[in-house]
Amino acid sequence: MSPASPTSPESIERGIRLLEGQGYRVSLAENVFAKDGYLAGTDAQRSSDLQRAFEDDEIAGVVCSRGGYGCARLLPYLDMDQMAASGKPFIGFSDVTTLHLALNRRGLATFHAPMLLTFSVDREPWVIDSFLALLSGQDSLKVDSPAGVTLRGGVAEGVLTGGCLCLLTDSLATPDTLECAGRIVMIEDVDENPHRVDALLTHLLRSGALESAAGIVVGEMTGTDERCDPKIGAWPWRRIVEDRLGNLNVPTIVNYPIGHMKNMLSIPLGVRARLDADAGRLTLLESPCA
Repeated sequence: MSPASPTSPESIERGIRLLEGQGYRVSLAENVFAKDGYLAGTDAQRSSDLQRAFEDDEIAGVVCSRGGYGCARLLPYLDMDQMAASGKPFIGFSDVTTLHLALNRRGLATFHAPMLLTFSVDREPWVIDSFLALLSGQDSLKVDSPAGVTLRGGVAEGVLTGGCLCLLTDSLATPDTLECAGRIVMIEDVDENPHRVDALLTHLLRSGALESAAGIVVGEMTGTDERCDPKIGAWPWRRIVEDRLGNLNVPTIVNYPIGHMKNMLSIPLGVRARLDADAGRLTLLESPCA
């Protein structure tokens, strides 16, 4: 289903073939290809599709077609408690971060993972291996993927949370605000100007949230270095991250393969994990299917 921006049959065809090739039966939501401006149909259409997917006993899991914008608009129309109680896998990233936060807060482990649109272009084999491991209930991190780069060393354990930086910041002071205390917080984003990455990280710091985190995993600020405003200049996004997060007494890595990067892991949220910031690796400590 499409909880955010519009998509087309052509853009998700390869993703559907991947699922069907593994023996899964794919059911398309009624409004999956709807369009209303920059939204995939009205709020009523998108929220109805999402609620029905969680209520239908014939549906084993929910995979988003794409991100974009619009998920936060759905929250007033959804029975999040009922959705979380279903125990169904929920898969997506980017704007879907908002729904992850809401469902994780209610006890449902969800998956920060590729969407159908993701597979419209070629990815490294380990990206598909990680995604398929997730679907079959196996450890999606036990694939031969790149490690992150140490920003601040150390080892931390905690529940995984996080996602797209702008959505994490948007969540502050809402009923489903980002919870960082004792958790490993994942951060990534796409197409933000360098000064906006600075502002978003600064907002999280000023809120006091990140100081209580057990560990921080930064993916990539995809497309940020290319969006330098020549009128004000810019730092590279990695320097911004180091400047904003490097002084926290928290094990931290950057360049970890999550989110909008060319190649990304499928990672469960709402489960315990260990961050070895010296090795640049995450290890799951519990199964999301438990």
